[in-house]
Amino acid sequence: MRFTTILAAAAGLACALTLPIAAHAQAPAPPIAAPGEAVFNARCKACHEPAIERAPDRATLATMPAGAIVEALTNGVMKSMAAGLSEADRQAVAAYLAAAAAPAPVAQGGRGRPQPPLVGVDLKCQVNPPIKPSGSDWTSVGLETSHRYQAHPGLTAVDVAKLKVKWAFTMTGGSMPTVIGDWLFITNRSGKFYALDAATGCVRWVVEGAVSRTTPMIVKSAIAPSGWATFIGERNRTVRALDAQTGKDIWRSAVLDANAVAGVTGSPLVAGDRIFVPLTSGEEGAAIPPTYPCCSFQGALVALDLATGKTLWKTVVLPEPLRPTHKNAVGTMLQGPAGGAIWSAPTYDAGRGLVYVATGDSYTDVDTKGADAIVAIEAATGKIRWSNQVTERDNFIVGCTDAVKPANCPSPDGPDYDFGASPILFKLAPGKGGKGGRDILLAGQKSGVAYGMDPDTGATLWSTKVGGGSALGGIEWGMAADAKRLYVANADTINLIDEYLRPLGKSPMAVKQPPATPGLYALDPATGKVLWRAPAPIASCHYAGDRSRDRTGGACIRAQSQAPSVMPGAVFSGTLDGWFRAYDPASGKVLWADSTTSRTYDTVNRVKGQPGGSLDGLGAAIAGGRVFVMSGFNGAANTGGNGNNVLLAYSVDGK
Repeated sequence: MRFTTILAAAAGLACALTLPIAAHAQAPAPPIAAPGEAVFNARCKACHEPAIERAPDRATLATMPAGAIVEALTNGVMKSMAAGLSEADRQAVAAYLAAAAAPAPVAQGGRGRPQPPLVGVDLKCQVNPPIKPSGSDWTSVGLETSHRYQAHPGLTAVDVAKLKVKWAFTMTGGSMPTVIGDWLFITNRSGKFYALDAATGCVRWVVEGAVSRTTPMIVKSAIAPSGWATFIGERNRTVRALDAQTGKDIWRSAVLDANAVAGVTGSPLVAGDRIFVPLTSGEEGAAIPPTYPCCSFQGALVALDLATGKTLWKTVVLPEPLRPTHKNAVGTMLQGPAGGAIWSAPTYDAGRGLVYVATGDSYTDVDTKGADAIVAIEAATGKIRWSNQVTERDNFIVGCTDAVKPANCPSPDGPDYDFGASPILFKLAPGKGGKGGRDILLAGQKSGVAYGMDPDTGATLWSTKVGGGSALGGIEWGMAADAKRLYVANADTINLIDEYLRPLGKSPMAVKQPPATPGLYALDPATGKVLWRAPAPIASCHYAGDRSRDRTGGACIRAQSQAPSVMPGAVFSGTLDGWFRAYDPASGKVLWADSTTSRTYDTVNRVKGQPGGSLDGLGAAIAGGRVFVMSGFNGAANTGGNGNNVLLAYSVDGK
């Protein structure tokens, strides 16, 4: 399960809006009139005050923009679950939560309440020169074949020790940026898609109403009047193409999936004259109420025509047809198989004409071979060439670890071991894979296991366990590779929380979790052998907008879930306690470290005292002598996130 931002909050709202139904096994309650407090108390309070499972608490919901809450209930993942609420009710709940947000004193170690959203000012750049590539650009989420390797960073390993923050920019739920020349592109949860000056952070253009968490992809293309196009996946199950120079629309796709809980969280990938779009869902949360006919979403990859956005083909990754199965305890007909969400960006293999995707867990107890798998799909036809499922019967919906399980829980319950990281297509050095070297496909799972697979057949060549594994990683967001090594960040977030709370008698987990081994690992891509391990240090943090206050008691959680990024002489990787570090690729020695929560930031968009927070998600972009990373990420871990994130731009000596 890999809820992010609106998906996570909306999944929590699923619990909230439906708990009275679940408790009494009756039809949806009639609309409840404003004020918003009455709606919240009747429909939301039981799941959000205190928060259960991965639902955000009320203070965290209060950090969300009112429009984001309304959008989630009206058109987003919670549309089907908000039946019976009028538009006035939805607006009233959002207004009530916003009004309830109030600053509170913040204590060291993470005991402060989340702060209310901060209002920034979009300061426009005085001039916007034409986009010009620099040879040191980061134009997609994983760069070539998902390596996350910047060969020409514009700085050296010696420079890394001198990195300081040059500028900061506040936004709500920001994504990983992409950079080309002196242009930086970034989406965020509030619906603002920005193009910024990479050197100063001023705003080149901003597009309103683009609710997205995908990393914008930038390509040179004749479809854009300027010659440069950018593409994002939107929360409403569409893809949008814009002119990267002006922000003007080129096309918007049709809705790519009829399921109301479907979405796009993995970044669309451009390859040739096509763009490949992964589809995911929030059905794991929507399936909580017994009246919900669990489950029907099936993960899919969609190929669009680059010039027009027209759908060329759509391939569902679950090979078995959807069918009704049995009635649950309240008489709702259930169905399956379902699941197999594709949370991460696809990986393109030009030589084989294949697109590789990594799939998530199953939602039902109907057997499927398409969940928790790496799948190879023919780029031209959409035909599945091969599929390698590494975990069978990983059946999961939210709440099934609770003492009182939802009626739709599958049996048996699975461990929730999604693949959340993009596969990496890696060329082995001569002598390691046969004469002249050969390709190997590398993948990382939330079980804490990394895999090497044959890209021709899908056969598993090796597997190496680096973490205890849990529903929040294991290997959560991604891996990176240079010419010699595979770099694997291991989170074990839930294991760490259990480790901290169990001696206090407060662990939310019924069963003791495997030992946590968070840190960064370097593996031999040919064999999976661990070359070195750098454990995540126990370090101080200052969660100014701590989402984990009730969950962890304010502990600094050192889970290393963020996807690493690598350049010659340095691997960058962040942890949930807000520390951003650079490691020596050969030894794992820490070359440089910065606590992003140790201070506040006066941002380019005129927010004073912006706090930092957890480092999570898709990691750093390295381009043009600068390193860009988002601090305060709002993700599934509910740990160290803020209502507002801060994009930090590091440069040598902050110049």
